[in-house]
Amino acid sequence: MIADSFDLALSLPTNPGPTRFSDTAGESNSVIDLMFLRHGSAELDNHTILTESRLSSNHAPLSINIPIFEEIIQSLKFTISPKSNQELAFIKDIISNLKSLDTSNIDNSEKLK
Repeated sequence: MIADSFDLALSLPTNPGPTRFSDTAGESNSVIDLMFLRHGSAELDNHTILTESRLSSNHAPLSINIPIFEEIIQSLKFTISPKSNQELAFIKDIISNLKSLDTSNIDNSEKLK
């Protein structure tokens, strides 16, 4: 199953009930909306059917609370200043490495690809 390959599992609603409400008299309401959440997660293991929020739609929205924690993400960027000695050395190094590539066996465009 595709959901398994993403480590997802079928979520169970906290308030079981229909998610699609029939516009035709005598036709039953049904549950056709499914939600898949992270398998084995204590925080993301169920959803709520918001029947009172369906307004003019015949489908009730599904809702889930996703906990968001403040997290400091350390990021580091290595840069070379333009026109600096470091940039010139870097470019010379690239050119030198390109010149040293053995291209003697590339004699047509197909081999180049």
